[in-house]
Amino acid sequence: MQSVESVESMFTSHTLETAPAASRKAMEGVVRHFGHLPDAVTRLAESPELLTGFLGLSASFERSTLEPLARETVVMTVAVRNDCHVCVDIHTAKLRALGAEQELIAALCDRLPLPDERLEAVRRFTLEVLAAAGGVDDGVLKDFLSYGFTERNALEVVLGIGAYTMSTFANRLVRAQV
Repeated sequence: MQSVESVESMFTSHTLETAPAASRKAMEGVVRHFGHLPDAVTRLAESPELLTGFLGLSASFERSTLEPLARETVVMTVAVRNDCHVCVDIHTAKLRALGAEQELIAALCDRLPLPDERLEAVRRFTLEVLAAAGGVDDGVLKDFLSYGFTERNALEVVLGIGAYTMSTFANRLVRAQV
């Protein structure tokens, strides 16, 4: 059996001209934001519902009250756990743009405790929510809250997990490239 990475994608890499009409507006927005169409977007465009759903959830997560490094900690934790190289590469660059130390990025990529204990609390909580399908023990939630996070932040972690679980699964399915 071939590994996921070695299998050629059967999914079409769409252009603005070949994409389903319902995907084009979202694709145009991505071009305005990034200056180009990432491979993942060209392939996810096959499903306007998935593409617009992910972009909408991702935008909602970006507007959440979690600070940027905490949001990126959630994203990277999900991306590394789900072995999505596209997301890891994209969000490594985003962490660098936010001024994250290389030690933090390396620890996230290597599934190691983070040097920043508050961000480590986010990473642990994200993993616990994933492992328990949301049904975390009271102690896990209390630990997360003890770092100054709120109940709202706990729910925002779930939002991030949902958005980036969708993204990582879809990117792996379509064999998206960086």
